[in-house]
Amino acid sequence: MAEETALADIRAGGGAGEDDGGKPDADVVRDALGVGVAVGLSGFAFGVTSAGSGLTLLQTCALSLLVFTGASQFALVGALAAGGNPFTAAAGAFFLGVRNAFYGLRLSQLLALPRGLRPLAAQWVIDETTAVTLAQPTRRSARIGFTVTGAALYVLWNLTTLLGALGAKAIGDTDAWGLDAAGPAVFLALLAPMLKSTTERAVAGLAVLLGLGLLPVLPAGVPVLAAALAAPAVLYLEGRRRGGARADVREDDER
Repeated sequence: MAEETALADIRAGGGAGEDDGGKPDADVVRDALGVGVAVGLSGFAFGVTSAGSGLTLLQTCALSLLVFTGASQFALVGALAAGGNPFTAAAGAFFLGVRNAFYGLRLSQLLALPRGLRPLAAQWVIDETTAVTLAQPTRRSARIGFTVTGAALYVLWNLTTLLGALGAKAIGDTDAWGLDAAGPAVFLALLAPMLKSTTERAVAGLAVLLGLGLLPVLPAGVPVLAAALAAPAVLYLEGRRRGGARADVREDDER
């Protein structure tokens, strides 16, 4: 795993580049820019969707500047556009954003940034920067990947959010264009390759079923909250299964 490789590199003192088995800096920058530019352009879809849901230009831009986590932003404006309660919409967006805190716990060891930079770096701890950082073999390349991806994505996301919000009236009906699906599609594209174990795939599958199944019967924003129950449910069943398997092994040994 990339994370294990990077952690091993950290314990060994960290590599400086290609000579220590790492990727050339130019390759890391190229990959990071590719992710940053590709995902950053989807900020246009958020700007259009947010303006179409009734948020002002200032509110739309403030969300991208201060929140800066695409899936949560789309969840918030999507729930508002569907007529959901603002508090429910905010709660759904918050729970989606909680994942970034867990990303931060993993990245803090890999990056080992100076204490003064950590609050600033925390703003860039999102799906894309995490994916690029964990793919690097050394601390040096991880720092480069994180910084370049974060900077490119933050600048482009906010710029395209502004352009999307300004151009919303010219585009017309955002539902007809399906722009509200751009953010979730990007998120799923990043998530899918990370679902390697049966447990992870089961959690994702159950979450999708809960979210889609409850969508027609619950207020906007609530299905997202309910989908979060997939993780504890699957982990509970997995624990029961493993406990039963251990009990069977003990019985066989006693015989």
